[in-house]
Amino acid sequence: MSPITSSALWAAAVAVLLSPWSSLAARAESAAPAVDSQALDQAVQKGIDYLRTKAQADDGSYSAANGPGITAIVVTSILRNGRSPSDPAVAKSLKYLEGFVQADGGIYAPNSRLRNYETCLGMLCFKEANRDGRYDAILKNGDKFLKGLQFSEGDGRTPADVAYGGVGYSGFERPDLSNTHFLMDALEAAGDGQDDEAVKRALIFVSRCQNLESEYNTTPFPAKNPDGGFYYTPVGAGGSPAGKTPEGGLRSYGSMSYAGLKSMIFAGVTANDPRVKAAIAWAQKHYSLTENPGLGDGGLYYYYHLFAKALDALGQPTLTDDKGQSHDWRAELAAELARRQRPDGSWINTNSRWLEGDPSLVTGYALLTLSYCRPPAK
Repeated sequence: MSPITSSALWAAAVAVLLSPWSSLAARAESAAPAVDSQALDQAVQKGIDYLRTKAQADDGSYSAANGPGITAIVVTSILRNGRSPSDPAVAKSLKYLEGFVQADGGIYAPNSRLRNYETCLGMLCFKEANRDGRYDAILKNGDKFLKGLQFSEGDGRTPADVAYGGVGYSGFERPDLSNTHFLMDALEAAGDGQDDEAVKRALIFVSRCQNLESEYNTTPFPAKNPDGGFYYTPVGAGGSPAGKTPEGGLRSYGSMSYAGLKSMIFAGVTANDPRVKAAIAWAQKHYSLTENPGLGDGGLYYYYHLFAKALDALGQPTLTDDKGQSHDWRAELAAELARRQRPDGSWINTNSRWLEGDPSLVTGYALLTLSYCRPPAK
């Protein structure tokens, strides 16, 4: 079974972790609002129509000035919502992205400083489109390229090095959790399981981004803010867009906390592991669909995507917050996104940080999020 597949054992273990509110959740689940499939389908169709008619350039790209990454996100979002790779608009975008496949196996713009980021997003897109094996070679070569960017023994690192297992935007620069979780997504897309050495290395770095002092994180940061959430990077003086505590700890925030939780699940960390328990407890305490906890509206749609992908991987239809209220997160998130959709079918963040003033990118994030809001088939 793939490490990202939600098993019955995982679901049972997670239900126990939600104690002391698990019985409340069970009673509330039957009364929780179900996902409005018709409204979700309408929101998705409006979003796709916007992208096709108002956002796509003649060459198939979206926001090409920012490199191929946004096009990859948009096309992945369309494919994940049931559209075919042979759809004319999708096929045109795939052809555009194929033009960024490099001889070294990477998928990036020439002279790009975002080689890891762009390659990871390209691989996720080609994986979604690979329904007849046409992209097998691209995925295999991309996998090899990305593993060469990871801090590892290959560049003289040892597991004692704080940067070990991580990756930055271009590879050998300061690694961070955002790029490393994309790396783990891409490794999974290439077929690498939890026993793959690159996945194991990445888990070491991810664990050092958690505010949980343990054998997995002996950096000075978690003792100063032991809340179980995740921050951006432990390297050097450490970094978190949410800032530091008065004691010098790195503040946890929503998007990276769900990125960390998702990455641990993908890497095969069990539900009873203290790292997963602490991450779930953080999620219960900071449940929100109106903000990216710790950052307000900064990176809100990136947060929505990671929130949905992590909770989908967790395998629980509800999440009970620290006040004992059970949330059907799929129904609530789908409704929130429908509320935020603009009349022309797009989404946009009024806070433009991290390019979220770009409706193509944000609409891609929203459609990706909605793809995880569909209840899994029973």
